[in-house]
Amino acid sequence: MHPRPHFFSYAAVLVVFLAVTLASAQSQPRPHTKVVALDRAENGILPILTGPPETVTMKSGYVVLEPGRSVGKHSTEHHEEILIVLEGQGEMRFHDGSKLELKTRTALYCPPETEHDVWNTGSGLLRYVYVVANAQ
Repeated sequence: MHPRPHFFSYAAVLVVFLAVTLASAQSQPRPHTKVVALDRAENGILPILTGPPETVTMKSGYVVLEPGRSVGKHSTEHHEEILIVLEGQGEMRFHDGSKLELKTRTALYCPPETEHDVWNTGSGLLRYVYVVANAQ
């Protein structure tokens, strides 16, 4: 019994598809280790990690807020977020009016789909690092 002619056509297409997929995966840059100096950016936010291809899914930044200033309302959307407070005091304010206190040497977690804002409520600078990762 002879193999069907279409079988070879399908097999050839599958081999080409797998070869292209493998070549594409090998050509993607891979994340690598790095060090970032936490110098203050002009707008008060310094990106540390900016996501792919620098990382797999993670993004992070260093934020410095003057007294009475905020980062602005935003949503975590499909990400989860953690803030690590390095210096100062403030609040994370949520859409429903609730608040969490930020102070030196604390970490705050913010789940996906959460609208929030970070305010400096102290008399000195508020410095923190945020890390977000895809939660899907």
